[in-house]
Amino acid sequence: MQGMATPAKRATPSKGKPPTKPAAASSRPSLRFYHSAELRKETLALLGKIEKARDASVHRDALADIVVELTNSGLDAYFMKPLKQARAGFIVEQSAGLGMKGVQQVMATVIRRVIGGMGSPQVLSVCGSIRQFML
Repeated sequence: MQGMATPAKRATPSKGKPPTKPAAASSRPSLRFYHSAELRKETLALLGKIEKARDASVHRDALADIVVELTNSGLDAYFMKPLKQARAGFIVEQSAGLGMKGVQQVMATVIRRVIGGMGSPQVLSVCGSIRQFML
């Protein structure tokens, strides 16, 4: 289909090993958001634990929890904080906040179900993607 972006192919770790070298900074357009130092610390600790595990799939629930937290942090950074900075008004902010809570609940269910069904190679691939986002 014309005009639709195709997803970039991601390298998956071979033989269950994590990538050894982070990807170089890209000149492609991107967006980023800042999350808490505590969330970063927890994320990096979990990624290291998963990457060293004999069977990465045993950490699926913890990985899903971190992905949910990162997703919620991103939604807050990209939508709720700018809305508050725009001073859209109390009613608008409350309505948006309520809507975002619903979105987060649905997304959390989907994230947990999808990651919960992954095998070790897929879990390691998700870890590699998260590491690339954290550059």
